[in-house]
Amino acid sequence: MAETVWSTDTGEAVYRSWDPVRNLRLRVHLQRITSSNYLHYQPAAQPGKDLIDLATFRPHPSASGYRPEVDEEEEVVIGWQEKLFSQFEVDLYQNEAACQSPLDHQYRQEILKLEHLDGRKNRRIFTYTDSDRYTNLEEHCQKMTTAASEMPSFLVERMANVRRRRQDRRGMEGGILKSRIVTWEPSEEFIRNNHVINTALQTMYIMADLGPYGKLGYKKYEHVLCTLKVDSNGVITVKPDFTGSRGPYRIETDGEKQELWKYTIDNVSSLAQPEEEEREQRVFKDLYGRHKEYLNSLVGTDFETTVPGALRLFVNGEVVSAQGYEFDNLYVHFFVELPTTSWSSPAFQQLSGITQTCATKSLGMDNVAYFSYPFTFEASFLHEDESAGALPAWPVLYCEVLSLDFWQRCRVEGYGAVVLPATPGSHTLTVSTWRPLELGPVAELRRVFIGGSLELEDLSYVRVPATFKGERLSRFGLRTETTGSVTFRLHCLQQSRAFLESSSLRKRQRSVLDRLEGFSQQSSSHGVLEAFRRARRRMQEARESLPQDLGSPSGATVS
Repeated sequence: MAETVWSTDTGEAVYRSWDPVRNLRLRVHLQRITSSNYLHYQPAAQPGKDLIDLATFRPHPSASGYRPEVDEEEEVVIGWQEKLFSQFEVDLYQNEAACQSPLDHQYRQEILKLEHLDGRKNRRIFTYTDSDRYTNLEEHCQKMTTAASEMPSFLVERMANVRRRRQDRRGMEGGILKSRIVTWEPSEEFIRNNHVINTALQTMYIMADLGPYGKLGYKKYEHVLCTLKVDSNGVITVKPDFTGSRGPYRIETDGEKQELWKYTIDNVSSLAQPEEEEREQRVFKDLYGRHKEYLNSLVGTDFETTVPGALRLFVNGEVVSAQGYEFDNLYVHFFVELPTTSWSSPAFQQLSGITQTCATKSLGMDNVAYFSYPFTFEASFLHEDESAGALPAWPVLYCEVLSLDFWQRCRVEGYGAVVLPATPGSHTLTVSTWRPLELGPVAELRRVFIGGSLELEDLSYVRVPATFKGERLSRFGLRTETTGSVTFRLHCLQQSRAFLESSSLRKRQRSVLDRLEGFSQQSSSHGVLEAFRRARRRMQEARESLPQDLGSPSGATVS
C-alpha cells in the first residue's frame, strides 16, 4: 500500500467570483483511516512468523443489520448556506422546550419533516450557517495568535464586539430620516454598528462529528473541516483551500483512543453554459457602455487648450520638513510671488499658506520637524515682449520659518527663497535660510525670554524684490546669521501648444522658454513679412499715380 501524502498547508485561500454565491457547490469526503496508536506503535513485520489478518478484529454486523463500515466513510455535496443537521441538533430540537427562538422552531419543523421522509442524508458531516448560534460565538471568541495561553489585548476585546455581519447592518425602519445629525450619548450597540467601517460578510462552517461508533452527538467530538466567508464584493475566503491535486487533510482526535481521519474538499460547482456566458457578456458590455457614456457626460468632450505663446503651470507641492533650527515647535509660512509682467493666476487661486505647528525629533546631529503639508497652485504665462533681449522671469517660492513656545511667543527662525523649476516633473528642493542678527547680548536675551527679534517688513527682500528698478541692491549694514533649511517636494506640470511640435523638433530638447521664444520669433517674422508686403504695395500704388513726364527718364534742361 502506497504511503499517503498529507497536505499540511491549512491556510486560507482567497477567490473572487462574479457569479452568484448560491451556485457554489462543495464535495466533502471524510474517511476514518485507523487508530493513531496503531500507526505510531505498529511493530515491523518479522519474516517467518504467522501474521493475523486485520479483518479478524473488525466488528461484525449487528443484529439490526447496521454495518459499522458504512460509518467509516462519508461523502456529501453541500451548497452555500445549506443546513445539514448534526446528531446533537437532532436530539436537541426534538424537545420542543429547548426551542427558544423562531429559528429554533424552524429547525424543529425541518427535523420532524426529515423523520417522516427518508431521514438525513448525512451522519458525521454537518454545517453551521450564518444564522446559527455557533457562528456568532466562533467570531466572538476567535484567537489572534496560535499560543495556547493567549491573553487578549484591549483592542481584541473591543473588536470582538464588532460583528461583521450582514443581518446586523439594518437600515432605518420605513426609511425615516434622522432628525439628529450628532448623537451626544451613543449606546454601545450604536457604537458597534456605526463606529467601525466594515464590509458585509457571511460565514459558513462545514463540521464533522468524529466521535466513536455509538457516541455521536457530543460537542467535544465536533471538528471544523472548512470555513467559508463571502463578502458583498464577491470575495470568497476558503480555509483550508480546496484539495485539488494535493493530498488530503488529516485530523487526529484526542482522548484515550486516538484516531486518524482524512478528508478532501473539492469545488464541484456546475459550469455556466455557453449561452449563459454569451448572455452575461452582452449584459456586462451594455453596462460598461452605459457607464462610459455617463463618465463622458461628466467630463465632456472639449479639452481646454492654451492660446499660442502661452504656458499654464500646475504645481502640486509639499512642505516636507525643516531641520537645523534652534528652537522647537516650528511652523512655516510660505507664498509664491509671480513676476509682475506676463504672469497671472485665477482670481480664486491662493498663493500662500501656513503649515501646522510641528515638534522636532532628533535625527543624527539635527532636530527635524516633519510637516508633510500639501499645497497646490496654478499660474499662466503669456509671452508678449518681442524685444530681443527680454528673458521671461519665473515664479519664486518664499518661506519664513517661525517657532512657537509654551507661552505662545513667536520667534523668526529664518527666511529663504527658491526659484520654481522651469522643467516639468518631480523635484526635491532644499532651501537654506537665514535670519537678521542684532549685535549684543541684550538682543539675544530678549529673543530667548521675551520672543522679540528683528523681522523683515517685506519678505521679498530675501532676494531682489520684483519692485526694485535700480541696477544694484545694497544690503550694506544688514547682519545675518545662517540657520537651518526647509525641504520642499514639487510636482510640476506644464501645458502649452509648444509641446505639439513635431518629433524632429522635440529631439532638440529645447526648454519651454526657448519654445515660447520660438512662437514669439515666428510671430515677429510674420509681422515683418506682412509689413514688407504692405510697403511694396504702397510703393507700387504711388508709382502708378505719378505723372508720366516725371516718370520719363529724359527731360528739358533750364540754363
